[in-house]
Amino acid sequence: MTSQRDRIESLESRVEELEATIRGLTEELVEANQRIKELETKHATADAAESADGAEASVSPAPTESTADEEAKTDEFHEENETDDEGGSELGDDIIVA
Repeated sequence: MTSQRDRIESLESRVEELEATIRGLTEELVEANQRIKELETKHATADAAESADGAEASVSPAPTESTADEEAKTDEFHEENETDDEGGSELGDDIIVA
């Protein structure tokens, strides 16, 4: 009986750890989405200002190293999530990201 109780306690502990990880990742995702929206707004404002000045449409500048790193992390995140979704896990079914 004690081995069963130990197993249950171990599993409950692991679930708590995973839930904390999910909360942390969800917060990071929300912050990243907010930052992306801010950058898109700034970019749209800059484009509108260029159009209002009568400037020709410009090509967006080459991505900086930090932009490329962020894009790589985003791609990596999406790949990991696609892999996790295929696994059939139902842990994230009750998480709602605003």
